[in-house]
Amino acid sequence: MHHLLKPIISLLICFATVVSATAQEKFTISGYVKDSTSNETIIGATISVQGRTKGISSNQYGFYSITLDKGNYTLTVSHVGFVAKEIVLDLKSNTQLNFDLAPRIAIAQEVIIYSKKRDLNVKSAQMGKFELSMNQIKAVPAFAGEVDPIKVLQLLPGVRNAGEGNSGLYVRGGGPDQNLMLLDDAVVYNPGHLFGFFSVFNSDALKNVSLIKGGMPANYGGRISSVVDIAMKEGNNKKFQVEGGIGNVSSRVSIQGPVVKEKASFIISARRTYLDVLVKPFIKKESAFYGSGYYFYDLNTKFNYKFSEKDRLYASGYFGRDVFTFNNKERSFGARIPWGNSTGTIRWNHVFNSKLFSNTSVVWNDYQFAFGGKQSNFEINLNSAIRDVSAKIDFDYYPVNNHQLKYGINYTYHKFNPQTASGKSGDISFEPQTVNNKFAHEMAAYVMDDWEVNDALKINYGIRYTAFQQVGPYKLFVKDADGNKLDSTVYGRGDNIKTYGGLEPRVTMRYALDDETSLKAAVTRNLQFIHLVSNSGTTLPTDIWVPSTYRVKPQIGWQYAAGFFKNFKDNMWETSVEVYYKTMQNQIEYKEGYTPGIGDPEESFVFGKGWSYGAEFYVNKARGNFTGWIGYTLSWTWRRFADLNDGQKYPGRYDRRHDLSIVTNYQQNKKWRYSAVFVFGTGNAFTLPERFFLVDGVLTQQYSRINQYRLPAYHRLDLSAVYTPQPKKVKKLKTEWVFSAYNAYSRQNPYFIYYDQQGNPLQGNLQVEARQVSLFPIIPSVTLNFKL
Repeated sequence: MHHLLKPIISLLICFATVVSATAQEKFTISGYVKDSTSNETIIGATISVQGRTKGISSNQYGFYSITLDKGNYTLTVSHVGFVAKEIVLDLKSNTQLNFDLAPRIAIAQEVIIYSKKRDLNVKSAQMGKFELSMNQIKAVPAFAGEVDPIKVLQLLPGVRNAGEGNSGLYVRGGGPDQNLMLLDDAVVYNPGHLFGFFSVFNSDALKNVSLIKGGMPANYGGRISSVVDIAMKEGNNKKFQVEGGIGNVSSRVSIQGPVVKEKASFIISARRTYLDVLVKPFIKKESAFYGSGYYFYDLNTKFNYKFSEKDRLYASGYFGRDVFTFNNKERSFGARIPWGNSTGTIRWNHVFNSKLFSNTSVVWNDYQFAFGGKQSNFEINLNSAIRDVSAKIDFDYYPVNNHQLKYGINYTYHKFNPQTASGKSGDISFEPQTVNNKFAHEMAAYVMDDWEVNDALKINYGIRYTAFQQVGPYKLFVKDADGNKLDSTVYGRGDNIKTYGGLEPRVTMRYALDDETSLKAAVTRNLQFIHLVSNSGTTLPTDIWVPSTYRVKPQIGWQYAAGFFKNFKDNMWETSVEVYYKTMQNQIEYKEGYTPGIGDPEESFVFGKGWSYGAEFYVNKARGNFTGWIGYTLSWTWRRFADLNDGQKYPGRYDRRHDLSIVTNYQQNKKWRYSAVFVFGTGNAFTLPERFFLVDGVLTQQYSRINQYRLPAYHRLDLSAVYTPQPKKVKKLKTEWVFSAYNAYSRQNPYFIYYDQQGNPLQGNLQVEARQVSLFPIIPSVTLNFKL
């Protein structure tokens, strides 16, 4: 590992020396942008200089820095959801200046101040990036009363709406494992609750959600499709606040407030479903299914302490579990399936000077899935897990006004247990095989520059070097063509088994045609060293994560994108058209006929490639009483494996030709607001039995080519109305009622197809009929939200 780190560290030292030498002596304004009501820092606020095109955005921790010549300036600070602020400044020396912005909803009388600089979609060099505030997310109709940021991201162009039972993202033809999901710098491996119907992200605990689906910048890595970067709230350090909601499926509560006023604060947010509690009284003890149930819960916590204007410490954590229990006394069968994520993050922000900001993070995360089943005297247990320990340091450096530099280094130690099985049958038992455990080091270093060349041209370019090293302890077996073990090599703890690595260049460019129109292009290369392998024959969350190993090569993705961006009516309307082409090497599937069993699952893998291309159209109305967006994607996704489908290409399981989302929000008055969502998508590709015949009296099926057929199209309408009582006197307790209807016209969308047999083949009256399973009809819900 040491020989991998040495060139990375040398590269960063040389880079820091070079960029420091280019810095010019000018006066610098720096500080934080914060919410005036809670002192929460604001991510992505725009600080612009009147009369100039150049500006800067606050980073992920609300910090900004801008360097100007001596003189008088008018600065404007703006962010969607906040009232813009303007200040006149006589710049004579380096100045520390914090901005407090008031949320629009906190203003007693509506004050509308819109900055013409609210046009990052046009002016930024970044492609395919969406920043969503929690106000925007909470305006979208909820499923069973639960506001879900991942479901909102699925409504954006280029992000496939996966339908019911799926909280994963399928971005531009990629799978759910190809998205880097971060919660306060911690990777979240499984974002789903209730087998995917909800995500693990409790909106009450979140501050900001950003999605990057094209032109991933060099500070992110380890995935080849997209980044979802989610920041938790820091906690109100001015006053105590309690908020939550009571719904017909789940309830939640959040408590936040100062530990030391204006200096330290905390937030604790908890959520739990109670389907098990509600259903239990209706299942009699003599019922065959007594004891069955399901629930999930999660807990978010965060604490921060401001030592000084230069040093801040954050500690945050997440813990969540799903627990599914099933009993069938008639067949003497029982099962218990718990799974979930745990994460912990400690971060230290340090301001070296007005131009240099750093963040150091130490992260721990753990994902576990378990299945325990028992029938009569037979027991079986399956386990899968990942545990990571990570450390990283990132620097934001602002040498001159038209350059914003970022560089850093990170390291992760992985422990994978892709699949361990144990069981018992009578007096005979079999124990777990530790041979399945795999260990690895993952390291990366990057440098990037956001360079405003002139008023028209802006470039974000960077390079990332990544390395992945599988290490012992491990036993590598050599087998013959029939799978018989011939020989083995034993690796001790820390011994190098296989090392992969490479450079990942990233370039995105923007060329402004005028103040409201721009062209963009991006080329990126990404390496991904871990894989999620799915067994299409199961509906449980038994997909397994496996690392790159001696046999398994890392995924390699190249993406090329171009776009046209145009705003209208002083940035009230935002429009864009983007086209892309993406290649994906070293994709993994199970070989045909595979069923989960004992042993190393990578021995059942087959390898191939994939590619996707398409066009995305987006229209967004950003202001006014009536807001919303329309997103439409036309796309193709293909896969080719030498050992599958006779080596011929076939549509990927994430292929969807047409995908349409319409989101509308209407603020009628202070008491009532309404929203609606309509989605339409081409049906999923699937493999269908085409022929049935008898072999020794047993009905046998002959399947079509892979994904040769399509399910019927998916479409759905969701409606929501929010009533906010307006008391005559100002009260500390504020409430709102949320009335929503999921699948308002009760569309029977297909979840899967199965075949029902009736009759007897030996008597010649056998009938085989295809039947569709649909999950959800119309689901009305009522939720009472409160804030104290």
